[in-house]
Amino acid sequence: MNTFIALFRGINVGGHNKLPMRELVGVLEELGFINIETYIQSGNVVFDCEESDVLLLSKKIQEAISKSHGFAPAIILLKAEEMKAAIDANPFREAEDEPKTLHLYFLALQPENIDMDRLESAKKANERYALKGNIFYLLAPDGIGRSKLAANVDKSLGVATTARNWRSVIKIMEMTKR
Repeated sequence: MNTFIALFRGINVGGHNKLPMRELVGVLEELGFINIETYIQSGNVVFDCEESDVLLLSKKIQEAISKSHGFAPAIILLKAEEMKAAIDANPFREAEDEPKTLHLYFLALQPENIDMDRLESAKKANERYALKGNIFYLLAPDGIGRSKLAANVDKSLGVATTARNWRSVIKIMEMTKR
């Protein structure tokens, strides 16, 4: 049995792409997944299944949601070990006590042409960032709502991302330890 974390992008935001977590659980149950748990309404799901192919699972989930709800959300699907590795690789340990300031952006693909000038010009003096594999770490002491850097991550990296604050990342990881 494999434990996966599905991070959905852009669901239940601003009244668009509505997908209540109870309905999402139902869709995943129909796919044969078990031990399904959700965390907050923005689309964080932990589940177990026999399948191990991440791309195949992502496609199955998107198709099932498209069929049931009329849209196919972007999904970053991780194995539990990958989330653990992202936590362990955090370059901003000092920010772990301020979980709203530290954000992990999970990337759909490895970026090939990063626009470093765009990242640097958007960055405030008190912000820091690091890219490690498919994770972009952002320390934004003033919050990401006020951060031009946060608003430019996708465009600068040239790949789709979905971000979670440190508190959410830790909570989601805890959910995998059943």
